[in-house]
Amino acid sequence: MRHPEEQTRSGPGFSRRDFLKGSSAAVAATALATAPAETEAATAANVTSSQAANVTLYVNGQEHTLKIEPRVTLLDALRNDLNLTGCKEVCDTTTCGACTVLLDGKATYACSRLAIECQGKEVRTVESLRDGDQVDEVITGFVEHDGMQCGFCTPGFVMATRAFLDQNPKATLDDIKSGLGGNICRCGTYDGVAKCAMELAKGGDR
Repeated sequence: MRHPEEQTRSGPGFSRRDFLKGSSAAVAATALATAPAETEAATAANVTSSQAANVTLYVNGQEHTLKIEPRVTLLDALRNDLNLTGCKEVCDTTTCGACTVLLDGKATYACSRLAIECQGKEVRTVESLRDGDQVDEVITGFVEHDGMQCGFCTPGFVMATRAFLDQNPKATLDDIKSGLGGNICRCGTYDGVAKCAMELAKGGDR
């Protein structure tokens, strides 16, 4: 007698196990078919191979070639292979923003992108905002307005703020609250962050 889970549902020879197998294959095929052209090759490589391969990343103005597995995220490549530990691994579920970097100028969760996808793109981490004794005005603004406490989320918030102000130089307070909504501070320093962004926004309603 057949196991209960293998009893047919849609006619002879079609079991629930067959259905689940077919569904999984369909999901994988759909993901490949709908992937953007720029990431299709990377996605296919990740699906078909687990072997380490050379991946070239352009980070903070320098080119780096790493031998890593296709499954390695941009966050892990930055932290573990390039020793750029400003971006933090906190939630690992693309919700907190502590790993925010700039990808072609756009604030991006580094844990949400495979390193192999980021080839040919410009990656900037919080380390790029300092050149010797010169630091970006967002960093000095965070210090002045006490925009950090434990500091763990701060690098991601700084990068998100930098990207936001680059794109919204005349932002209002409402713009700032909306534009930085993808970053979470468990210490609750939102007021200091907002004051920093408002001070740096040129011509925004005060």
